[in-house]
Amino acid sequence: MNKTVLMVVTSHDELAPGKPTGLWLEEFAIPWQLFREAGLKVSIASPLGGNVPIDPRSIEDEDKVVAWREAENVLLQTASLDELQLHKFDAIFLPGGHGAMFDLPENPVLKALLHSQIEAGRIVAAVCHGPAALVEVSLSDGRPLVAGRTLTAFTDAEERAVGLEDAVPFLLEAELRAKGADFVAGELWASHVEVDDKLVTGQNPASSAATAEAVIRLLRD
Repeated sequence: MNKTVLMVVTSHDELAPGKPTGLWLEEFAIPWQLFREAGLKVSIASPLGGNVPIDPRSIEDEDKVVAWREAENVLLQTASLDELQLHKFDAIFLPGGHGAMFDLPENPVLKALLHSQIEAGRIVAAVCHGPAALVEVSLSDGRPLVAGRTLTAFTDAEERAVGLEDAVPFLLEAELRAKGADFVAGELWASHVEVDDKLVTGQNPASSAATAEAVIRLLRD
């Protein structure tokens, strides 16, 4: 399949001094593997470029870390968003990790990319905290990108369950609802994906594969 995907990951590495965060590896590694198996050309970018911080909690399972080693290695040298801002991609995919809550929502290059992507009728997908990148994006008529769209993301109940509701700059579900999204919350920790035209969202790490598979199906249509 001669299609292109841009995966945009966080560069942010701390929830607070001494409390590391970053990318949740599963949310990158599984989609990256599935995209490559589908024959897609995958580019990877982050706000700062270079080495991507990985949340240490996401690499505690040694067996999974071994399986994801190749994906982890490609995160050692990512392009910066500035380098790719003039490129066009068939899909943009936004993995999460709590770091995404800090540096993706206000990044002007990413906001412009997502604005252009949606208005051109191309695919935007995000999983877990990745939809944080959508909250400050507006359409040409001034409406929030997410207004009236059916979507999901890491729920406020899940945030409270991991005890990080006070560590993030905002609660993602609440913010998406405030922007007018039709937010659909599935069961805690269960795979749950929403597809609204070319907008694909997954709720949590367990949704990583299903979110990527939904993107692949759209690219094949």
